[in-house]
Amino acid sequence: MAKKQFMLLASLLLVLSVFLAACTGKDKDGATEKEPSKDPEKTEGTENEEDPEEVDDPNAGLEFPLTVSNTGTPIDGGELNYALVSDTPFEGTLSRVLYSGTPDSTVLSFFDENLFTTDGDFLITNDGAATYEVSDDKKSITIKIGDNVNWHDGEPVKASDLLYSYQLLGHPDYTGTRYTFMIENVEGMPAYHNGETTEISGIKISDDDKTITITYTEATPSLLSGIWAYPTPRHHVGDVMTGELTIEELAASDKIRTNPIGFGPYKIAKIVPGESVLYERNDDYWRGKPQLDSIVLKVVSSASILEALKKGDVDIASVPVDQYLNAKEVDNIELLAEVDIAYTYIGFKLGKWDADNKTNVTDPNAKMGNKLVRQAMWYAMDNETIGKELYHGLRFPATTLIVPVFSTFHDSSIETPSYDPEKAKALLDEAGYVDVDGDGFRENDKGEQFVLNFASMSGGETAEPIAQFYMQNWADVGIKVQLLEGRLHEFNSFYDRVEADDPDIDIYQGAWSVGSDPNPSGLYGKDAAFNYTRFTSDKNTELLDAISGEQSLDSEYRAGKFSEWQQLMVDEVPVAPTVFRYYLMGVNKRVTNYSIETGTDLRLWKWGVTE
Repeated sequence: MAKKQFMLLASLLLVLSVFLAACTGKDKDGATEKEPSKDPEKTEGTENEEDPEEVDDPNAGLEFPLTVSNTGTPIDGGELNYALVSDTPFEGTLSRVLYSGTPDSTVLSFFDENLFTTDGDFLITNDGAATYEVSDDKKSITIKIGDNVNWHDGEPVKASDLLYSYQLLGHPDYTGTRYTFMIENVEGMPAYHNGETTEISGIKISDDDKTITITYTEATPSLLSGIWAYPTPRHHVGDVMTGELTIEELAASDKIRTNPIGFGPYKIAKIVPGESVLYERNDDYWRGKPQLDSIVLKVVSSASILEALKKGDVDIASVPVDQYLNAKEVDNIELLAEVDIAYTYIGFKLGKWDADNKTNVTDPNAKMGNKLVRQAMWYAMDNETIGKELYHGLRFPATTLIVPVFSTFHDSSIETPSYDPEKAKALLDEAGYVDVDGDGFRENDKGEQFVLNFASMSGGETAEPIAQFYMQNWADVGIKVQLLEGRLHEFNSFYDRVEADDPDIDIYQGAWSVGSDPNPSGLYGKDAAFNYTRFTSDKNTELLDAISGEQSLDSEYRAGKFSEWQQLMVDEVPVAPTVFRYYLMGVNKRVTNYSIETGTDLRLWKWGVTE
């Protein structure tokens, strides 16, 4: 069975004449992304031309370091080249409040940062640019920003700058995706968000503008893993609150797109929009002078990244996992890898986003409304063959919507669909989807033609073969699926259409980098703009509220609710997770003080080169 499926993939690859190929997971900057973001899931080809039965077990010996082996003393200064591996330009919305995709997050990470660092459990610490104290009732947090923390233009980072982020996130005109539970839970935020008041009653700042206290309506365990602690430089970008500009004008302004500032270790010297960024050292960085003089970030296509690493044109890059066998042979780099806080999935469109009320509305008559059909489509997908044969075991079948990195909350005991076409056929029969006209494809339960439009992202030579592979999986059980408009779609335009609930899209393949807080409310809540399937139910809301609520301060209770929610999503299947993944980083051997370990103190400001 596995060989038959692999030969389908191989034939598709030959049709497209694959030679150079790549894929990318999540770029790593030595710190952990705290917020979920759209991931450019790339499913590209393999340079491995061996017969699949002659390849060693891909799961054997997969042990990778998390930190570079170079322990030499870095030279004073130097320049490091970092590749943003992408087959599309980065969008360039360089604001924590306004961005939505992982590429922009990567660009942001070099010059802007969170006020807090996190430990190995993704919990905030007092080792960052700010310190905190939590009240006894767990409903308030007081944050004090260090006196030596300054924006790149020399202005101090103020408590009112953090307040400004909350004012933007909760503003009635805010159209971004980050008005999530941890924002809405701030005392007085709903009234502010609804335009009933211009003040957020739950946020107070001190007279010296260095201390801010945030009070929440409900105590929540997400406080220490999901608190928003990215300030926005009000003095630099302009003040929406005074009517100086609108949020829409802010998002389009040069102060966001070409001349942003932060308080991170490097500051932007030059941006070529969508293509590259030159960062120079911030000598006034609060931790001390960074090691490097400069960093150049440049977009490198997935097809050419391995060659760029070989030549030394880039020093750090995510490596296509399907090029793993070739990457192992590159003498001047070493490979670091870890299971990512990300997953790929197939989403089923089930409703619309109500922009006026800022909520998801599930359509009971949606084309994909029958959950038996959704379950059948999950059973029909051969994710194991894709992960094992195409990605050398560096991708593996996903089970639930909580990634295994969150070991306390990921429930591996839940029985989830795995490749079983006969089970898929039985479910479709039960749903009344049968082949009426004898053409090999099933009609729906009303006897009407059932053809699904499938939206998937471009991204290298085999993005289409992977999509075709899934389409063949579904055809094998009698479901006719066709690529939307007969082609793949570029990352930004793909998500634009998914977010807009394009009526031509029935199903889509997406990916999430989920952030450091395991709470799934920001992706699947009733009011979550990121909930692209638009699935809602009373039970879903009940369980997400329980996960977020005060009772979940009891970790055992919370783990139980996480388990119930994962089971619900397996039963209802608004999305079918396809693969979890390792992310693989290639690092030139001249680089020192680089690590991808969660909670590591080998942060960006310590990166250096020894030659």
